[in-house]
Amino acid sequence: MQNPLVSVRLMVYNNEPYIREAVESILMQQTNFKVEIVVGDDFSTDNTLEIIKSYANTENIYFNILDRPVEGAYWKDRQKLGRLYNFKNIIDNCSGKYIALLDGDDYWTDPLKLQKQVDFLESNNGFNYCAHNSYSLKGEELEEIKLNVQEISFEKLIFKNVLNSGTLVFRANSFSLPDYFVSLETGDWAIQLFSIKNSKAFVLKDFMSAYRIHEESLWNTISKKDMCLKGVKLQKGMKKFYKDKDSQNIIDKAILERKRKFGIKKNTFLSRLKTKINFN
Repeated sequence: MQNPLVSVRLMVYNNEPYIREAVESILMQQTNFKVEIVVGDDFSTDNTLEIIKSYANTENIYFNILDRPVEGAYWKDRQKLGRLYNFKNIIDNCSGKYIALLDGDDYWTDPLKLQKQVDFLESNNGFNYCAHNSYSLKGEELEEIKLNVQEISFEKLIFKNVLNSGTLVFRANSFSLPDYFVSLETGDWAIQLFSIKNSKAFVLKDFMSAYRIHEESLWNTISKKDMCLKGVKLQKGMKKFYKDKDSQNIIDKAILERKRKFGIKKNTFLSRLKTKINFN
């Protein structure tokens, strides 16, 4: 098959209950271009990978399942670098002009999703990625996640990530993930911040994907404090990338705002001393 215009980064781990819905939502896409599905399975212990392998290529869409034997090169690097190395490794294996993100427990709801986003990016060079409105899914109940914003800049995005990964399509040449990406905890927020430098993002009004909320989801099982700290770690990490003074000042403000929102106070010498006196 000729080179794809779009690569779909399908990241999976033990998604057996949901993976058919995810895969079929990609295969239903109606496009006038070629699509590759780059599958990165992080050593699932259930039947996730076997289910994916049961699907056949179509005229416009084909599978690229990354070969990751236990004790192989990926396996060894994964032990050292952690969970987000899966994310980075899949991206590094994408060959399309555009990269779409989908996790194995989410799915797309509109068969024209990719076509609409690619059409927008092909016609609007001033935007490095395109997103859209989406649904949250808890149990069997779909609820709209409607964003009251159409354009997103670094100055907005560094304060808060309002987009879930299944909504995103990037220009592949708009970012290069640095090695420290794997330490940033929140991959979808980080990749947006890398991509948006000297550019901006656009949010289509269409509702075209579902973000699943369930007990096994990593982000939905951590405390609000941990959510805050992971976000702060991401924001601090961006200082390695946004090195100009103005951006650094914006990042500092974003960190303070995030800590204030989550009720985490600065651990000053005076507060530590008070804690020690009260403890004794």
